[in-house]
Amino acid sequence: MADLSGAALVVGGASGIGRACADALAAAGWPTVVADLKPAPDDVTAIAVDVRDRDAVAAAVEGVVAEHGTIAGLVYAAGTARVTPILEIEPREWELVIGFYTAISSIDSAAPVPGLAHYCASKAGIEALVRSAALELGPSGIRCNAVLPGLVRTPLMAPMLGSSEVEEAFISQTPLRGIAEGAEVGDVVAFLASAKARWITGASIPVDGGMALTEHPHLL
Repeated sequence: MADLSGAALVVGGASGIGRACADALAAAGWPTVVADLKPAPDDVTAIAVDVRDRDAVAAAVEGVVAEHGTIAGLVYAAGTARVTPILEIEPREWELVIGFYTAISSIDSAAPVPGLAHYCASKAGIEALVRSAALELGPSGIRCNAVLPGLVRTPLMAPMLGSSEVEEAFISQTPLRGIAEGAEVGDVVAFLASAKARWITGASIPVDGGMALTEHPHLL
């Protein structure tokens, strides 16, 4: 995955953590392609794709391979979240949140958060998948890792962070006393894709300022 002869494909790379990952990989020298439901209009290399459409994803991958020869690094950062009590989650909402499998996981994968049952389940599932993939694909030289952010300033989180009370609650529960920007996560992803991380696979790496060491602020 550290071979820059191929492209880095960032799924969900138009904004938020995905955008930060794409920027970090490009800065490290990777030919970087973004695939997103709503790519930035000024990004002429980006691909518009709904990750829940398997045929569309397959076509996008084939297009990247045709142009760049191979995909040497993949960041799967598409995702969504909803805050809903578990007994009120409708099947459609459950399927929407669970339907996004991503190697950008979350510290919420290891601890329950009221209102985020479906989100926590999806993140725990992807980490199990990453470990299985690392085990099976390792003999082919393919490394698979999950990155676990805490709270990050992204468009998805903007409505929640619009409340100073909520923001302060998260900061007070984070040992490094702050809220991450996307670059904090992107830099770790770029490291994992580099030769410097060549002996790391099957890992779940928190990038959370220590937030997983404390109790998650309640969202309900």
